[in-house]
Amino acid sequence: MKLIYTLLIAFLFVSCKNEVKKTEEQPSELKEERTFTKIDTYTKDTLIFPEEKHFKNLRQVTFGGDNAEAYWSFDDSKLVFQSNYKDWGVRCDQMFLMDFEDTFNDSQPLMVSTGKGRTTCSYFLPDNKHIIYASTHLADSECPPVPSKNDGKYVWPIYEGFDIFVADLDGNIVKQLTDEPGYDAEATVSPKGDKIVFTSMRSGDLELYTMNIDGSNVKQITNELGYDGGAFFSPDGSKLIFRSSRPKTENEIKEYKDLLAQGLVQPTEMDLYICNSDGSDLRQLTDLGNASWAPFFHPSGKKVLFSSNFESKRGYPFNLYLIDIDGKNLERVTHSDTFDAFPVFSNNGKYLAFSSNRNNGGGHDTNLFIAEWQD
Repeated sequence: MKLIYTLLIAFLFVSCKNEVKKTEEQPSELKEERTFTKIDTYTKDTLIFPEEKHFKNLRQVTFGGDNAEAYWSFDDSKLVFQSNYKDWGVRCDQMFLMDFEDTFNDSQPLMVSTGKGRTTCSYFLPDNKHIIYASTHLADSECPPVPSKNDGKYVWPIYEGFDIFVADLDGNIVKQLTDEPGYDAEATVSPKGDKIVFTSMRSGDLELYTMNIDGSNVKQITNELGYDGGAFFSPDGSKLIFRSSRPKTENEIKEYKDLLAQGLVQPTEMDLYICNSDGSDLRQLTDLGNASWAPFFHPSGKKVLFSSNFESKRGYPFNLYLIDIDGKNLERVTHSDTFDAFPVFSNNGKYLAFSSNRNNGGGHDTNLFIAEWQD
């Protein structure tokens, strides 16, 4: 469900949108100088690569740590995001609030989670006064351990202590929405304001579920072996787009089940699936190879923007791509040499928030950016 710590080719972010990590040293071919053109007043030199025609302006919001999964309030005035930036006094992912105009170069945003356990995937409720997010703080107030690699391959932890909570913008938890044993996380809200979609282990596998805003009327949406997560509703609330890692061969199925029994998944190969919001008309949208993930509907509802490394020979870079909901007209949107992911359009369709390793001085930071979007 949305997870952030630099190690390209592998993913983390135990969350809605689990994030990618990058290698300790970038290969020489990633160190080439890029040419920039001045086009805005937010930075001395623009952060936009010449090929990125959909970005009219681009503003960097954070300047350190691992920051991702920035989601807009329904009125587009605020965003909530997760960060593990140690200079903000946290040791693992917590939730932070910002106004649309904010930039945190030498300041700190308001933390709206408890500061205990690990959190993931926060999202605004329709009243713009409350958020939902998943947290492990009831299971343990300490940060849960990060698992080691599986035979040299990175794995995502599926912490069984995750449950979904409602909090106000002062950080006070006002309601617990899930209390089933095991993983409940990766929750997002329909633009119609009536439903929440989330990922849960309550069936014994990682499936998608929906529930009403108050946590009632829980319904299972997917029912096929494999990890289904990171789901978002279409602008009209009629469809869902999500990432999935579905094992097919006998060996893949065994490995998936063995890892899941340890609270782990290893989604080095993922594709996007689309269905109606009740789970009907399910179909695979991408079949590109490697990992396609972090999808979000274009404001038109006719396209999906997502992150993928399918063009990468060594697992990186990750860039953003657009694709029609019928699987046609694939278009590359970003042209980074490292990592672009977690794209989220504002509700008015004018802006795009995403996470990137661009302009981090060659270090390991993943920062938030907001682009003015043009079709």
